[in-house]
Amino acid sequence: MTQTAKIFTTGRSQAVRLPLEFRFDEKEVYIRRDVVTGDVILSRRPDSWDGFFALDATTDVPADFMSEADRNQGEHSRDPFDDTPV
Repeated sequence: MTQTAKIFTTGRSQAVRLPLEFRFDEKEVYIRRDVVTGDVILSRRPDSWDGFFALDATTDVPADFMSEADRNQGEHSRDPFDDTPV
């Protein structure tokens, strides 16, 4: 069953009052918008990177991804003031 949340405005900010079963324990969450549906998605903000590194350890990365040739692009020299308007 779909539940609803109340939206209210405080000053120039908009807030959402979440039902108890959807509340977060954290003070901050990640927010993003789904480009296809336009839905706003709130996600728990992890305390550490442990989950990312655990996922990374189980993912197969192609052997040629970021090869030595990709990383070794040499040095580029340019005048940092070249594009500065006079």
